[in-house]
Amino acid sequence: MIRIGERPIDLNNIRAALAGHITVELSSKARGLISRSAETVARLLQTGDAIYGVNTGFGKLAKTRIAAKDLNALQINIVRSHSAGVGAPLSGAVVRLILLMKLNALAQGASGISLAAMEALAALINSDVLPVIPGQGSVGASGDLAPLAHMSLVLIGEGEAWVKGQRVSGARALEAAGVKPVVLGPKEGLALLNGTQVSTALALAGLMAAERNAEAAVLAGAMSVDAVMGSDTPFDPRIHALRPHPGQQLAASHYRRLLSGSQIRASHLEGDDRVQDPYSFRCQPQVMGACFDLLANAARTLTIEANAVSDNPLVFAEDGAVLSGGNFHAEPVAFAADMIAMAVAEMGSLCERRIAALIDSSISLLPPFLIRNPGLNSGFMIPQCTAAALMSENKQMSHPASVDSAPTSANQEDHVSMATHGARRLTPMNANLARIIAIELMASAEGFEFRRPLVSSPLLEEAHALVRSKAATREEDREFSTDMEAVAGLIETGTFARFVPGLLGDLGCA
Repeated sequence: MIRIGERPIDLNNIRAALAGHITVELSSKARGLISRSAETVARLLQTGDAIYGVNTGFGKLAKTRIAAKDLNALQINIVRSHSAGVGAPLSGAVVRLILLMKLNALAQGASGISLAAMEALAALINSDVLPVIPGQGSVGASGDLAPLAHMSLVLIGEGEAWVKGQRVSGARALEAAGVKPVVLGPKEGLALLNGTQVSTALALAGLMAAERNAEAAVLAGAMSVDAVMGSDTPFDPRIHALRPHPGQQLAASHYRRLLSGSQIRASHLEGDDRVQDPYSFRCQPQVMGACFDLLANAARTLTIEANAVSDNPLVFAEDGAVLSGGNFHAEPVAFAADMIAMAVAEMGSLCERRIAALIDSSISLLPPFLIRNPGLNSGFMIPQCTAAALMSENKQMSHPASVDSAPTSANQEDHVSMATHGARRLTPMNANLARIIAIELMASAEGFEFRRPLVSSPLLEEAHALVRSKAATREEDREFSTDMEAVAGLIETGTFARFVPGLLGDLGCA
C-alpha cells in the first residue's frame, strides 16, 4: 500500500508500479489539501476575475472568457478535444506509473481538483484498470496533453481501458473499478491534462531497464576479460583513487569482485607478453562508470519530477493566489532522457567492441569466430554483425531530443521540450542493448569452454551456468536467434542483477 501524501514517491514505489498491481490510499493530510484547493477555486470564481483554464479558454484562446453556465462543459471539452494521440498504446506498466504520479501530483493541493475525482483516479489504480493511452502526440509542453487526455477520458466514462487483459470501453472500465463517471468541475479537466507524468513515466521505465542492462553489461564485460585471458590490473583500486568519480570507483569494485578467484587469471599472471588489453576491456571502469553516473543523475532528476506539481495554473490556498507559470515544461525530463539514451548507446558500443575482439583470434587467442572447425562452421560471425546493427541503431536514436523544438498553439506555446518521444525511444534502445549484451554473454561463455579445464571465478562460473541454461555450447553451427532472445529475457527480467546488485542505490539513489 502506497499512502499518497505521507512521504515522497521513491524508486522502490516506482519499481513496484512498473512491476505489477499496486494499491494506493490518500492520506488524511492529502485529503485536507485537496479539499482546501478545490474550495479556493470555487471561492475565487465568485469574484468574477479571469482565471486561466477555469473561466477562460486554453492556450492561444486564454483571452476568451467563458460564461458561468459553460464552465463544466469547458472541462469536458478539453478532455475530448485534446484526446488526439496516435500510435501504439503505452504499456500497462507505464500507464500504471502515470496514474500513480498523477495522483501524487494532484494530492499536493495546488491543482484545484475535487476529492471525488481523486478518489476515482485512486480506484483505477486499486482495480488495476489501465486507460488505453496512445504513445505519440505529446511535445512535452504544456505537459503531456494528448496522452493525459486519453487517460482522463476513462474517468468521464469515455475512451478505452485495459481490464484484466481485455480492452473495454471507458464506461465498462469504470464499472469494473466500482466508480461512477466523474462530473468535471472548474479546473479539473485542465488539472488532469496538464503535467509531465507521461514523459516522466516513460523516462523512469527507461531508467530501470538501463539499470538492469548496466548490471548485465558489467557481468558480460568481466566474463569477456577472462574469456580472452585479459588482465585485472586495470581494476586496481589505486588507479581509481586518483580519479574518484563515484561511478568509476563503483564499476572497478564490481569488476574486481567478479573476477576474484579466477583460475584463468592465475594461469597467465607470469609469462604473458601482452602489456595492455584493448580499451574495450581495459577502460571498462571509466566508460561504464561514466554511464553509471549519468544514470544516477537522471534518477535524481526524475525522482524530483515524480514528486513535482507540474500543471498550470497553480492554486495556493493559504493566500488564495492562482499563479500561471511553466512547471509543465518537461525540459528536466528531456535532459534526463537524453542522458539515459547516451548511456545506453555507449554501453552497447563497448559491448559490441568486446564481441568483435572475442571472435578475432589475433586478439582473443581463441579459435576464429569461437567455433570448432572454422570454415565449415561460421560460429559467432553473424551474431557480431547483429550486435553491430543494434549498436548503430542505438547510436542513431541517441541524438538528443531536448535540442529540438517546434512552436505550437499558434505560437503561444513557442518552445517545447520534446521530452515524451525522447523518453519513449528508451524502450526500443534498451531492448537493442539487452540483445547486444546477450550476444556478448553467449560469446564469452563460449570462450570459457575453450579455456577448460581452467575455470573462472566462482561468481563468473555461476553466471556462465545461467547463460548455459538458455544457450547450450556450440559444437557446430545451429540457429542463433532463439538462444539470443532467451538470454536477453534473463537480462530484461533482472536475473543477472544479483551479480551487480544495487547499482543506483550504491550511487545514492535509493
